[in-house]
Amino acid sequence: MPSAVMPTPDRDAAASAAVSATGLRKSYGDKTVLDGIDLHIPAGTVFALLGPNGAGKTTAVKILSTLIGADGGQASVAGHDLAASPQSVRAAIGVTGQFSAVDGLITGEENMLLMADLHRLPRREGRRVTAELLARFDLTDAAKKPASTYSGGMKRRLDIAMTLVGNPRIIFLDEPTTGLDPRSRHNMWGIIRDLVTGGVTVFLTTQYLEEADELADRIAVLNNGRIAAEGTAAELKRMIPGGHVRLRFTDPAAYRSAATVLNEATRDDEALALQIPSDGSQRELRSVLDWLDSAGIAADELTVHTPDLDDVFFALTGSTDRTTATTVPHQPKEAVR
Repeated sequence: MPSAVMPTPDRDAAASAAVSATGLRKSYGDKTVLDGIDLHIPAGTVFALLGPNGAGKTTAVKILSTLIGADGGQASVAGHDLAASPQSVRAAIGVTGQFSAVDGLITGEENMLLMADLHRLPRREGRRVTAELLARFDLTDAAKKPASTYSGGMKRRLDIAMTLVGNPRIIFLDEPTTGLDPRSRHNMWGIIRDLVTGGVTVFLTTQYLEEADELADRIAVLNNGRIAAEGTAAELKRMIPGGHVRLRFTDPAAYRSAATVLNEATRDDEALALQIPSDGSQRELRSVLDWLDSAGIAADELTVHTPDLDDVFFALTGSTDRTTATTVPHQPKEAVR
């Protein structure tokens, strides 16, 4: 299995993290769900936690949002110790779970006002915040309608709007786009990006690999109760073998010259193409380009092929069952020069 990309944060960085955890553990009977995980999430970023069904993603969210207790380890959220100051943690966070907290029997506006009452906002302030959030999430026209009449995307937007009533600086989103159509999913991505632009930290669990690729500043893969790897999307992709640079030629003589010197390259004589193993990094791409220039050989096309998060997920979890994570159809990730 590839080695994990997991730099250890220094103490100052840990102290300034929006979410920090060391050795977090949780078991249910004989089943160990979290087996000593470490987390470090800087403020104002999106952190995505990936993993197969039952890997412990929701358990991690429940612990960090004070819904359940951990069996071991230490954690701080928004600068507050999870065990010593749970009320302070709750005052700083918002949580949107897998299942909507929207009450379908009342209107969208009434759902919002109920949240304002729970946060003990003065009546006038509660109505102001409600109106602003309904407008922000494009729900003003539907505000007086029962929430049961809302589409899935509208209910999810209302769910997040309700989460924002208390002006949290850290939001836990547990699979927020599950079941949404592609348009609603992309709209939700825009909402998450806007939240982060405003300084909010987002802890995201998802089974949509493209979602993590699109949104997350850092990604961790949870497997068998442990963090199998953590890093940026680019760092995780470079861990997986299979990346390569493909050179295609139209001049047979140039192709033969290149093939003679690059004897480690895989040849495709019919297409006049060479495939060179590469991690897709800028350094390796520059090396290939410098070699071509120094040898006086001109390739007509250079294409970089890199593994995607699908490859990362299945390599790190050892899973071949593609029902454990969901991918959104997308074009191959290639860069052509």
